Amino acid sequence: MKKIIAVSLIFISTLAAQPEFSSISSQPGAFSRMGFGARGMGMGNAMSSVKYGNLVSYYNPALSVFQKDNSFQTSYAILSLDRKLNFLNFTKHFTLPSKGKGISKKKGSDLLAGVSIGIINAGVGDIIGRDNQGNNIGVFSTTENQFFVSVAKELSKKLALGIAIKFYNYNLFQDITSSGIGFDLGGIYSLNAQWTLSFMVADLNSKYKWDTVPLLQQSGSQTENKFPLLKKIGVSYLSKKFNTLVAAELESSNAGTTIFRIGAEHYLAENFTLRGGIDQYNLKNSDFPVRPSLGASFIRKVGNFLLSVDYAYVIERYSPDDRHIVGITARF
Repeated sequence: MKKIIAVSLIFISTLAAQPEFSSISSQPGAFSRMGFGARGMGMGNAMSSVKYGNLVSYYNPALSVFQKDNSFQTSYAILSLDRKLNFLNFTKHFTLPSKGKGISKKKGSDLLAGVSIGIINAGVGDIIGRDNQGNNIGVFSTTENQFFVSVAKELSKKLALGIAIKFYNYNLFQDITSSGIGFDLGGIYSLNAQWTLSFMVADLNSKYKWDTVPLLQQSGSQTENKFPLLKKIGVSYLSKKFNTLVAAELESSNAGTTIFRIGAEHYLAENFTLRGGIDQYNLKNSDFPVRPSLGASFIRKVGNFLLSVDYAYVIERYSPDDRHIVGITARF
């Protein structure tokens, strides 16, 4: 009897020690939830309310309104396990003249609008394929892409709204491909020059539809995989006294997660910035892998361009190596 009780206790304790599973880990579109570029990932992706510096509407479609000059960004991620992750983005803002004319027009009453275009490219290469007998049948790869276009407009000097249209494409295996269209909605509310609030809904209608009948014939099927719907609220504070920007964000999903993010960047000098952050702190599951990060940027003016070389280091649990993201941003 004592042996049965002991074995039962060991079995129960083993089950209790297993990491708790979060369903979002198996949801489609995981590559699109990793972040965008070295700056954002270096700040823990807590960027939905950050309206200063180099901006990208990936974090909030309303952000393009606040981009100074034109911004072109490109980043490359160094990942383990033959994975790849690349980013490309262009953001521009416009000034919309107010309706007032002559002396009736108030100074500074012109409102802003913005547009942002970007690409996220991800994939896995050098996948060795084998048949039922274990024989090598070749080397394969997968490619997954997100193309997005966003437009934004100030409704007042306090409030800006934006919408993004996202096109997904996934080449999984030979003739098995899928594509879909989703939408993001976001807003920025500026309390003052220091405090900013944000809200956003991401991946409305985003999904993949699969048809494996042409390849597998009678064994094939038609399925639909919906992306998790994300809802975010954020806040940021810019301290000019301490040359520091701090941002935090709370994200909930219909996959049962509540993610907290926080990040900061400190401007050591006019041309050098340090940053750090924490991403993926799941308030509903303490076993979910948290991702601390560090980053830096070096800025220099070259001709008519303001160039920024950006780097981020992200700790990645359950991987042989951590993430390294390098990028270049040009403002002109």
